[in-house]
Amino acid sequence: SAEVQGRALRLGSTRYMQELGVDLSALRAMADGLQDEGRTVSWLADVTSAPVLVGLLAFGDTPKASAAAAVARLQALNVRTVMITGDNRGSARVVAERLGIGQVEAEVLPADKADIVNRLKAGGRTVAMVGDGINDAPALALADVGIAMSTGTEVAMQAAGITLMRGDPALVADAIDISRRTWRKIRQNLFWAFAYNVVGIPLAAAGLLNPMVAGAAMALSSVSVVSNALMLRGWRR
Repeated sequence: SAEVQGRALRLGSTRYMQELGVDLSALRAMADGLQDEGRTVSWLADVTSAPVLVGLLAFGDTPKASAAAAVARLQALNVRTVMITGDNRGSARVVAERLGIGQVEAEVLPADKADIVNRLKAGGRTVAMVGDGINDAPALALADVGIAMSTGTEVAMQAAGITLMRGDPALVADAIDISRRTWRKIRQNLFWAFAYNVVGIPLAAAGLLNPMVAGAAMALSSVSVVSNALMLRGWRR
């Protein structure tokens, strides 16, 4: 909102104009065409006396070059992708089609993002939320895994559990892949640690295990666990 040469002007979304009681019919057809092209429309109104439409501004939001490949990688990892945005449904649909995202939640208010995360979690799913803005912070905190970009706001990074060191969507799939591999290594190492003890303790209790052999087996157990964990250093995208 602003005062310009004595006129009270308001610039905002379709919902905001409806709240102000502005008639948008004069430019509705133009706005629909721009939104179908994937553009975000903001309306300009003069509310000095009665609300009057002045014009509109259309903005183009181009996805990052790596975004489509990042979504494809997530889907290859059996991760279902959902886009949540405050933009209008037309532009959101166009961007989603370019990226290969099947489910779109558009025209979402900041407070409603957390509600959508809650709804997704209600089905028993594990939900990861990726965001970089102040408005994303509640949803990032509520998700099972919050993923923020280091190029985003400090609030988003504080609310998230993971912060990616670059603003590259491809790093989301990398983080999930590394996490899954790490979890597998933990399970493998726990198995081998228990296996050594399950075999060794009964033999030692029965007097069938030489103390020197037991010590060597314990050392070998530690070496095998550490060596298995160090194999993660060979991970490549």
